Amino acid sequence: MNDSSFTVNEEGLRQALQALVDIDLHQATIDLPKTLPAKGIGEHNVIAELVPLILGGARHLGSETAFAHMDPPTPWITWATTMWNAALNQNLLHPDVAPVAREIETQVVDWLKPFFGMSGGHMTPGSTVANLTALWAARELRDVKRVLASKAAHVSIPKAAHILGLEFVALDCDASGCLDLGQLPDDLSDAAVVLTAGTTSCGAIDSLSTDIDAAWVHVDAAWAGPFRLSPTYHSILDGIEKADSISVSAHKWFFQPKESGLIFFKDVASAHRAISFGADYLAIPNVGLLGSHGANAVPLLATLLCWGLEGFNERISRAMGLADQLHQFLREQSEIVVFGPNVSGVILWRATGVAEPRILVDRMPAGSASTTRLAGEVWVRHVAANPNANMAALTIAIQDALSAVD
Repeated sequence: MNDSSFTVNEEGLRQALQALVDIDLHQATIDLPKTLPAKGIGEHNVIAELVPLILGGARHLGSETAFAHMDPPTPWITWATTMWNAALNQNLLHPDVAPVAREIETQVVDWLKPFFGMSGGHMTPGSTVANLTALWAARELRDVKRVLASKAAHVSIPKAAHILGLEFVALDCDASGCLDLGQLPDDLSDAAVVLTAGTTSCGAIDSLSTDIDAAWVHVDAAWAGPFRLSPTYHSILDGIEKADSISVSAHKWFFQPKESGLIFFKDVASAHRAISFGADYLAIPNVGLLGSHGANAVPLLATLLCWGLEGFNERISRAMGLADQLHQFLREQSEIVVFGPNVSGVILWRATGVAEPRILVDRMPAGSASTTRLAGEVWVRHVAANPNANMAALTIAIQDALSAVD
């Protein structure tokens, strides 16, 4: 029997592609059945039925006013290569199943590691897993018992400490949202210190150039890590090369589909040995937290090849330029208070006389703004993840929102 569901169906793939080309974000959603259907409706009907739900119901991260979150639009080359990945279903756990895909991940890591001063690493499904992997290696290699990070550190840091059975110590931030290094205890011989390069709330970058005499230093560079590929912004992260490990979210400013992240180590050979496990069914040891995992490096490799360093620098510079424009506009409004300078493309503001900033966000186009809490106050938050944002349209939306609450 030849099951047609597992063979190429050109008509069906064209149907799916055409739906993507003709995407209408204002289509009505559909009601899914309450229970699993006993009889299927077939591939072509499913595509037709799901278009208004999956495509029509999604938030379009490349729209002109998308400026709210650390979630960028993805280049179309990643759509094509992600489709290839789904068709091939490579499993990097087994060299025999994914010989080329494994080499592609190695190549991507080899291309990127010099920018961070690291000796190697591997891909993960984002920085949450990368941060856990780093602290796992720290525990195994340096007998770390405590994890110290700022109160602005990503939630994955205390979560990782909890999973690993390590004490987590949250330290105060200074007025700019950075870790107050004066809060670090003198004795860090059993501690991993986590520095953040681009905090989630305000984009602050902890001091990376300071020498910290800890058992392990990890930098969570999920957001700002790609600055290292930009000649324009490279120096902002000077000192990151001193770390023992670094995490980067490729599905942020590397513009990759979720779930895509990287963990780098200063001494990758020792780190990988410490977090590897073997089994009778494995040809080689399994490195890291994941067993089976897909070929997430393929879309990243394709993007790196398409854009090169110049392309990444241009897009990051464009996004940062948009953040600069927004920051300047907000500073010129007499009724607006802006939090700090534009450090890494995250802009916070409040309107005097507006007790609940969420009111303003709700009056702006969906996806143009969010809220965050910082030092006990709620702020309107914008993030320069979308290099195609239209700053004129966004500033008009802000003005309209302010006028509506006057």
